[in-house]
Amino acid sequence: MRTIDLFAGVGGLRRGFERVGFETVFANDFDPACKVTYDLNYPDTPLTLGDIRDIDITNLPPYDFLLAGFPCQPFSVAGYRQGFDDEKGRGDLFFSIAKILDETRPIGFLLENVKNLRGHDKGRTFR
Repeated sequence: MRTIDLFAGVGGLRRGFERVGFETVFANDFDPACKVTYDLNYPDTPLTLGDIRDIDITNLPPYDFLLAGFPCQPFSVAGYRQGFDDEKGRGDLFFSIAKILDETRPIGFLLENVKNLRGHDKGRTFR
């Protein structure tokens, strides 16, 4: 099965999925500091730098499973819990993932984040 790895960091989620037979066909992160390590670890699929909100969904390669370990600060009990209204613009990144999922309809996905996200807005976020 083929995956895309969003908010890839240095590729931890990818490593786990590839150990059980998945193949990563696209990876993206916003942080240039991650690119050096990621590209050394995965020269076959270099990290694409950029804001997920700017990804042209029509240019994504065919894939079966989406991985996304997106920023948790807006939802974490250790943070300010501003949710989607996060002043740094991290809270609404969830909707970019949802848009990609809606338009590409993969077989499955894994969203890695904090427990509080599930109960955000009294659970209405995931309904």
